[in-house]
Amino acid sequence: MFAALVSWFDTTRGGTRAGRRTDWVRVIPLIGLHVACLAVLFVGVSPVAVVVAVASYLLRMFAITAFYHRYFSHRAFRTSRGVQFVFALIGAAATQRGPLWWAAHHRSHHRHADGEGDPHRPADGVLWSHIGWFLSGEHFHADRERVRDWARFPELVWLDRFDLVVPVAYAAGLYGLGAVLEALAPGLNTTGAQLLVWGYVVSTVVLLHATLLVNSLAHRMGTRPFATPDQSRNNLFIALLTLGEGWHNNHHRCAGSARQGFYWWQIDITYYLLRLLAACGLIWKLRGVPPAVLAEGRQ
Repeated sequence: MFAALVSWFDTTRGGTRAGRRTDWVRVIPLIGLHVACLAVLFVGVSPVAVVVAVASYLLRMFAITAFYHRYFSHRAFRTSRGVQFVFALIGAAATQRGPLWWAAHHRSHHRHADGEGDPHRPADGVLWSHIGWFLSGEHFHADRERVRDWARFPELVWLDRFDLVVPVAYAAGLYGLGAVLEALAPGLNTTGAQLLVWGYVVSTVVLLHATLLVNSLAHRMGTRPFATPDQSRNNLFIALLTLGEGWHNNHHRCAGSARQGFYWWQIDITYYLLRLLAACGLIWKLRGVPPAVLAEGRQ
């Protein structure tokens, strides 16, 4: 079904024949990942599996929101090359492709927000803005001109070129952890297959769709305290799922800010953790929200 939808999307949007063939490279693994969630019926569940699944989700979501988005896409703070690579590595484990690909497409989104040139504009339909664009051959490659600032780092280019290596290694590591726990602590009632399914498969599917909700639902449902030229909206539900990314209208008003929950009542867990990293000296120069913008949003 996914394949048929994506082929239709490419046809309606003028995708090339080569682009449509490329879709299968991405559609088939995604279908497989979703189907693999049914393996929970065979591997069972344990407290350890649930904890690992939640921890896996939160760690990788933070890497996506804080580094793939706020750092690589918007340069909202500064850090060392080592920390930059570590979180790029963790972000790559989210199976949302490499940091250059992610940042290039997100920069295109902001440059053409909700208009022609936006990879996931709402006018092309909710399925396209949510998942179709991600699977389309039209967007298989990133425009390196948009990320020349990051393309000078060979380690980031490598992560982009071999974007399946880290997810596969991550999944294998979770399987290995489960196998070790099964052997050394059988009372935990977990196995390698169980941690693979819960810690990688289920966690990754939920993480992917939570992230993509920012592109689809956060441009359709929510409040608009700022009169931005796009249809971005603030959505508390998405903010909770994505550690703060749901304050999307705020973000489109001041994209360079490291903080997306502009006011104390807007929960932005990613920003709180960034402040913690800053206190530890791992990052610095967090860009804030201008007072004039804060005053505008209160009107």
